[in-house]
Amino acid sequence: MKTIVITGGSDGIGLHAAKELKKMGHNVVIVGRNPSKTKKAAEELGCPYHTVDYTRLDDVVRLADELNKYERIDVLANNAGGIQKDRELTEDGFERTFQINVLGGFLLTRLLLDKLIESKATVIQTSSIAANLFGADFDVNDLQNEKDYSKNSAYGYGKLEDILFTRELNRRYEKDGISAVAFEPGVVRTNFASESKGFMKFAYHSPLKYLFTISPKRSAKRLVWLATGTPGVDFVKGEVYSKKKIMKLKYKDEDGKDAEILFDECLKMTDKYVK
Repeated sequence: MKTIVITGGSDGIGLHAAKELKKMGHNVVIVGRNPSKTKKAAEELGCPYHTVDYTRLDDVVRLADELNKYERIDVLANNAGGIQKDRELTEDGFERTFQINVLGGFLLTRLLLDKLIESKATVIQTSSIAANLFGADFDVNDLQNEKDYSKNSAYGYGKLEDILFTRELNRRYEKDGISAVAFEPGVVRTNFASESKGFMKFAYHSPLKYLFTISPKRSAKRLVWLATGTPGVDFVKGEVYSKKKIMKLKYKDEDGKDAEILFDECLKMTDKYVK
């Protein structure tokens, strides 16, 4: 029986994964942004819950303090994220899409690192096919998306960065017992991209959406598989999966330098939030 923390756990993929994992007998802890929605989901599941707003990194610090009180964390599923219409800065001074999709989860993982190492934990990152659709021209020197901003490219870059973070986290901490892996959930029928336009809006919300999308329950099986799997046996550590196959990336970082730069830059950005 594992203790499994799922961010973005009050809806969609996270909630369906939490339900399945709970049925399997695991101790599930859900984290959501909306307090009432998260409380309702937790009460229905009969599990503990916490809230967090990734647009405020101080709130991530508070969440980490709460989660560090658990005896162990066997799986941390960094599943929270979203697409933003316009380029905006958070109160922390970072581009909103980057902070929600990358930096918030990075900081949470960093603040829980001792607990994760002690628990020999698996860290799972929810990525997206957008990493290939919109992330191929990613520039590691433009993490704040200042050049030619578009909501789709910013989201694609963020989901690519989640994969690079996974690779580097595994490279740095595998020897300490951490196992990191990422997955793309498919195009899922949720409220995601409801305020978007173009392809994303069409794929998720057009009358033809059933041709392009899969149910959250079906997609959640990908997260459940990784959360209950044995690292190095059921999946290759440091990789990103589509279904149960390794997903090839259009963006090439063959020497791992961009992953290293990304990780180091995120460390600098979050240093002030670490005691």
